[in-house]
Amino acid sequence: MISAPRHDRDYPDREIDCQEAMEPGFQAIGDCMREAGWQRGEVVRSLRRLMAADNMAQRENAKVEAELAIARAMIRAGR
Repeated sequence: MISAPRHDRDYPDREIDCQEAMEPGFQAIGDCMREAGWQRGEVVRSLRRLMAADNMAQRENAKVEAELAIARAMIRAGR
């Protein structure tokens, strides 16, 4: 079971708490992959690539959101 953050606001150890909450899930993924015949290094590389792809998607989404906000502001301004 994944434990919730101590509270909604930011606090100094929030990232550590998040890592601790996620670790069992990553261990389970790794265990399933190794049982299927994948090597540890392959699993780790794949997880890293998935995280990198997610980070890239988040950056692209943020750019699109910023562009939309600018376009909406220009429309409201009558341009």
